[in-house]
Amino acid sequence: MVGELAGHVRPRTSGVNLRSSRVQPRVGTVAAGDLRRGVGETMDLSTGRRGFLVGAGVVGAGAVLGNGSAAAGASRRQGREPRGGYVWLAGDHHVHSQYSNDAMYPVATQVQRAARYGLDWLVVTDHGNVPFATYSIPPLVADIVAARRKYRDDVLVFTGLEWNIPAGEHTTLMLAPGANEASLLQEFVDRYDARVNGTRNGTPENEAIALQALGFLRDAVRSRRIADALVLPNHPSRLGINSPAETRNWRDAAPEIVIGMEGAPGHQAAGLPAPGMARGRGLYDSAAGTWSFPGYPAESYRTWGGFDWMTATVGGLWDSLLAEGKPWWITTTSDGHQGCGDWVKNPVDPLNQTGYDSIPYDSEGHTFNNTGRFPDPVNAGRPITEYSSFPPGTYNKTWVGATGYGYRQVMQAMRAGRMWACLGDLVAGLDLRLRPRGSRQPGVPMGGTLKMPAGRAAEVVIRIDLASQPNFAGLLPVLARVDLILGKITGPAADRSSFRAPDTRVVKSWDVDKRAGTLELVHEITVDEPFYVRVRGTDGKRGAPGYFGAGVDPAGPALDVIGQADPWEDLWFYSNPIFAKAR
Repeated sequence: MVGELAGHVRPRTSGVNLRSSRVQPRVGTVAAGDLRRGVGETMDLSTGRRGFLVGAGVVGAGAVLGNGSAAAGASRRQGREPRGGYVWLAGDHHVHSQYSNDAMYPVATQVQRAARYGLDWLVVTDHGNVPFATYSIPPLVADIVAARRKYRDDVLVFTGLEWNIPAGEHTTLMLAPGANEASLLQEFVDRYDARVNGTRNGTPENEAIALQALGFLRDAVRSRRIADALVLPNHPSRLGINSPAETRNWRDAAPEIVIGMEGAPGHQAAGLPAPGMARGRGLYDSAAGTWSFPGYPAESYRTWGGFDWMTATVGGLWDSLLAEGKPWWITTTSDGHQGCGDWVKNPVDPLNQTGYDSIPYDSEGHTFNNTGRFPDPVNAGRPITEYSSFPPGTYNKTWVGATGYGYRQVMQAMRAGRMWACLGDLVAGLDLRLRPRGSRQPGVPMGGTLKMPAGRAAEVVIRIDLASQPNFAGLLPVLARVDLILGKITGPAADRSSFRAPDTRVVKSWDVDKRAGTLELVHEITVDEPFYVRVRGTDGKRGAPGYFGAGVDPAGPALDVIGQADPWEDLWFYSNPIFAKAR
């Protein structure tokens, strides 16, 4: 079935050609580091990156790579003026540092790059495991606190964890700053990380431990031990081990904590053809395993236009959760371990996609496993084209509509669902509203609920700021189409293993001819029963009928082909929903 669906993919008209070589790349200068290097010291990778991407044929020799994103970030940080009542802040809740057993950058380097490429907030989410629990947490949190001070006007830096949820997938834990963030993180990892306590298998007993962990976080917030905490499962379909019932159980156990999922994974560079990694976008190239949910089809283990199958499928699992009338939001992240094309490497990384946490990195026998940390990266002597992720802010952005620039405001906006996810800077801004027809008020924003008399007409108002400058690849994205998706709210699922919402479909599509400025689209809907609406947009370069057929989704994202999925030539954005109820 995967192979059959791949045949629907429209051939690309243009794209990345990593095999061409017009300009000889220049080696960037990066000093080797060691365990004594301070957090404030960072490294400039821009020269090497520009040389690699020009030389490899990703952009023309005249393009100034990355300047568009950097300029946009600088401009936004200078102003951050509210629009429609909210300050829209771009961020990433899934980024790794040298305290992960498969990454390399100091915290300060990741924050510096996030600031350069237009992010306003960032969550450092290193992997939970025994070395991390034993050694990493105190120095990691110290590095995060130092980065907060240094970049306080540029980037909000959250302490987090890529939690191995018992019986489930990797999951973001995001903590508000405070006096207890290090001690709470330490206790949580010791007690509830599946790689620490041996609860990875998908047994009912381990599923129960996951719910206990969520109760621990809920109680920590309610008792004010920590100011706030959020949980979002990452790359939820990659291994198929987050079942629909587990997902519902997590949501219902702590709905104020577990607010949604990563709708589009990181590791998007993994799909670039050789000499790129030539794997699946998001590293989605697995198949069902021992603990996978048996009901998931083979297609669910691939991305669709860079988005997870749960999100990309109209009428699929995400819609089945929304059809219950309960919040469940989507995001996108870089999952930033390295940066495709960077001229630096972990000192002991053999660059063959195998583990290296037990390889000594100095003459004294230090390894990640006996220190919980890698030394700083060293010069690799060449651009590493086989890295799977892009730097934070360069490809994946989650935009949140906050009431101001601050830690609490970002977390409150995320919980409220005022978020949208964008790949490759396809568009510069999105404001989705639902309001009574003819109203002069702005309307209800993403994540909200419109209540109005039955039989009255409401209007969906979509305002999109079109891209006006090149993205990180040096390409000016062009929005080709916008789709409005509507689903009925039918109440709690009778079958908690269901991943189908049969009353959800694309109800309106607009072809976009405008190339600059702000686009406004309006569509009327009669409010006679509960429903929700959400929107998505595409550059139109790849498409296919949706998984449940053209009657549900005439031209959705196409299934991504392993090793032949250029992320820059297949761009999408997705909003979160707005609910409507008749009174």
